[in-house]
Amino acid sequence: MEIYSISSEADYNEALKRALNVLRSGGVVVHPTDTCYGFAVDIFQKNALKRLYELKKMPLDKPVSIMVASLEQAKYYGSFSQKALELAQKGWPGALTLVVPRKDTLPRYFNKNVETIGFRIPASSLCLALVNGLKRPLTTTSANLSGLPPVYSVDDLARQFEQEELKPDFILDAGELKKNFPSRIFEVRDNDVFPIR
Repeated sequence: MEIYSISSEADYNEALKRALNVLRSGGVVVHPTDTCYGFAVDIFQKNALKRLYELKKMPLDKPVSIMVASLEQAKYYGSFSQKALELAQKGWPGALTLVVPRKDTLPRYFNKNVETIGFRIPASSLCLALVNGLKRPLTTTSANLSGLPPVYSVDDLARQFEQEELKPDFILDAGELKKNFPSRIFEVRDNDVFPIR
């Protein structure tokens, strides 16, 4: 488990390069998000997703949302109604997840047997740099063990995982994050909106 501290622009560029190498090789990266620290993996690598679920000790039938870099990229993987487009244009980038019908451009093993997908365009420049660098969506899920609270520092993360055999591969340490509210989640079916959180 490698921890890389981000305290300057030079650190940022090197950290980004290393994180992308880990993602391309199927690893799990911990990174700061708009809300808390999160886990990112390449959704087009089945083994990376498997590793994520094992790491979080998360039930395999629990769906995971994805980060995208633009509305155009989101529309490539999901079907956006007029209402979903309006919400996206108002709430993105930022702590808003929109759940819409998925398209066949997503691998079937990702969120298997679930016909919808949650999308988010983060405000965080680091999150966007990871998605843009990989040139495809990444998972967006909190970096904690399933059932435990979200983490806002690498120390919090280390405490949760100190007794665990499986640990994240690479950690981007941006220090203590401000405790923001979790992202709002809305499911949009045609032009009906259903708040989830």
